[in-house]
Amino acid sequence: MSDVRNVIIIGSGPAGLTAAIYAARANLAPLCVEGFSAGGLVPGGQLMFTSDVENYPGFPEKVTGQDLMQRFRDQAEHQGTEIVTADVERVDLSARPFKVWVEGEREPRLAKTYVLATGARATSLGRPSEEKLKNRGVSACAVCDGALYRDREVAVVGGGDTAMEEAHYLAGLCKKVTLIHRRDSFRASKAMQDRVLSNPKIMVLYDTVVEEVLASSEGAVGGLSLKNSRTGATSEIEVAAMFVAIGHTPLADLVRGQVELHDNGYVKTVPGSTRTSVPGFFAAGDVQDFTFRQAVTAAGTGCMAALEAERFLGEQPH
Repeated sequence: MSDVRNVIIIGSGPAGLTAAIYAARANLAPLCVEGFSAGGLVPGGQLMFTSDVENYPGFPEKVTGQDLMQRFRDQAEHQGTEIVTADVERVDLSARPFKVWVEGEREPRLAKTYVLATGARATSLGRPSEEKLKNRGVSACAVCDGALYRDREVAVVGGGDTAMEEAHYLAGLCKKVTLIHRRDSFRASKAMQDRVLSNPKIMVLYDTVVEEVLASSEGAVGGLSLKNSRTGATSEIEVAAMFVAIGHTPLADLVRGQVELHDNGYVKTVPGSTRTSVPGFFAAGDVQDFTFRQAVTAAGTGCMAALEAERFLGEQPH
């Protein structure tokens, strides 16, 4: 436990495991703490909750999120990454070597550099039916899943810029998009609102909340049960999918108060880099990216973090 590692990576989604692959190939003998449970960090990241992935390069035939992340993990181990299946309880970035306390271990792990790749968690509506139909028509990513519902009717829930972007994107693919917002006005920028409100394929329902997600006879999303929050009137609409766009929560609690964060809670990195306000500490993937949130961009920043960690180590006096 007292050995100082060249790099410790926390997180095992596309960002974390790509960082592990590149760090291992650079002979840095990385340690990747992959997480253990839904209560903490999920091994494999959010792709573990995605049934079919059709937009990851190199897979002309769709691949399940679980199979894709298993390939990532196998490759990281094959290159020489040590993987620990546990959650991280806390970290100390006040001095190098950094200290990382792994659940179930008395002494902290020590690292010359540290890569945070813990991702972000999509905010849900909290309906039991929503959870039951996740990946069967309930999604938090239009870019990921929108093409599955080409020429069909879908719904988007939310009122911010993300919801506007999702609705606009889906309108280019789907027959009709119903945008559902619980208030009587949007909080999105005026430019985004104008784009959505001028699109004839997008219908807006104000003052409306989703009461339940209705299943079709095939066990997928078939419609939504709605309630007008102002009048109390209820209604139902038929849709093939519901895209929830009410926000994401970056999993950055481990470093809160120790590194500079954006106002929205994401780790702040130098533009075009994964460097943070703490030298030797790098952040990759959705924990620092609130713009794209795609597996392929997360993998790209994982590569960047490993290369930057290698360069940082090379610049340090031996």
